[in-house]
Amino acid sequence: MAVEADIRFAAILAAAMTIVAVPASAQSNEATPDRTKIDCSNEANATAADCVKDGGDKGGSGVAQAGAVFLPALIVDLFPNPVALPAPVPIPRPEPATAPAGNQAGPPSGGPIISPTDLIAVQSRRAVTGDFVRDEVLVTVDGDAGAVQQIAASFGLEVRSQRQSRLLGTTLVRFGIPDGRPVGVVLAQLAADGRTQRREPNHIYSLQQSAGIVNYAFDRIALDAKQASGENVRVAVIDTGIDDTNPALAGVIAAQFDAMPDVPVEKRDHGTSIDGLIAGVGPLEGMAPGAKIYHARAFEGGKSTMDVILSALDWAADQNVSIINMSFVGPKNDLLGTACRNARALGMVLVAAAGNNGPKAPYGYPAAFDGVIAVTATDASDGLMPQANRGAYVFISAPGVEMVAPSGAGSDVVTGTSFAAAIVSGAIANLIHATPDRSANDIEKALAATARDLGPKGRDNDFGYGLLDLKAAEAVRE
Repeated sequence: MAVEADIRFAAILAAAMTIVAVPASAQSNEATPDRTKIDCSNEANATAADCVKDGGDKGGSGVAQAGAVFLPALIVDLFPNPVALPAPVPIPRPEPATAPAGNQAGPPSGGPIISPTDLIAVQSRRAVTGDFVRDEVLVTVDGDAGAVQQIAASFGLEVRSQRQSRLLGTTLVRFGIPDGRPVGVVLAQLAADGRTQRREPNHIYSLQQSAGIVNYAFDRIALDAKQASGENVRVAVIDTGIDDTNPALAGVIAAQFDAMPDVPVEKRDHGTSIDGLIAGVGPLEGMAPGAKIYHARAFEGGKSTMDVILSALDWAADQNVSIINMSFVGPKNDLLGTACRNARALGMVLVAAAGNNGPKAPYGYPAAFDGVIAVTATDASDGLMPQANRGAYVFISAPGVEMVAPSGAGSDVVTGTSFAAAIVSGAIANLIHATPDRSANDIEKALAATARDLGPKGRDNDFGYGLLDLKAAEAVRE
């Protein structure tokens, strides 16, 4: 109801103003010449065969009007949430940045200072829906700290954090909205300022785990446990905190980064399981023993926000990793899409959970972005996990149902596409260890060409290309 009120407020404000609005640039992804882009995130046909990754509107939805601001649709959690009151989302709140001396007077270089009350809110074609921080927006800014402060002053915002993002290639600013304006209104207002390049809600993302002995994954993906090795392959994991005293992680963690240092660490199970399934040692051996895990803590209470995740991604990129495992899901967000595209361009293999909300669920991101390997979960009999998302973005299947994995200081039986993604990340580490010069494109093609078909002939919306077959993929050379 709050979101509907936000949009109604924006519409009323737009109708009430009599001055002419400054044209706003539409926010949409670039179309690629070899692939139709369809945004299935909130469409009833999200599982249709013609839905492909990371796209715009399907034909027939109408032509966007000039000046429209395209606000992203949100994606639901990968796993069903328990029937209980949601826990509050911990949001780090750094102190607002102080404008450098000498920037207090004079108009900003990008134009005169405009009061927020002088702007007409542009009604978006698609409403902001789902979970996001209600008093914040994320903006990339063309300019220095002085320009950031001037934008904040112009639009009645406060600077809560700002940093140079490697993967976005620009300054990322988290603006607070102190006066209660709806996020959609502020995004529309900011579109009138040419110094703002991208404007997004600070979306909330959720970790993916279902409650559920021996790890059957080795056998199902044709990986000889005695020959498995990811020695010295660098794998980044963005997840919860971990219990690095767990014996399965002894010598596994090369470095750790806390993207939310102001939030106390309470949960460590999910991240410990992911790291262990990838590179665990001892009785709970992972798919790629010897791999080096670069672990970024970006979740607490199963939740995170876009700015925190982007910080973790930037740190991972600086570690010169070969693989990034993302066992979480959230809205389609252009900032995240850009970061993923740029990470892939740097040669990193991106692996993500496809989702666990069932056959009629909308697409899950980051898995549904182009260049990200979307992994669904199967059981010991190669049956699809019932909760799994379906859709043309699903790339490959891997074991993810009722597997024993490290958890906290001990172990647990885990289920979910989160854990299937970890299996695929570990398998890819084996490929890179065996042939270090393999490119991300080569790996993706090899996985697709050799997967064991499980559903209808060819790629399908349930299993993707089919079950990962590592032995066959190792034999493929481009």
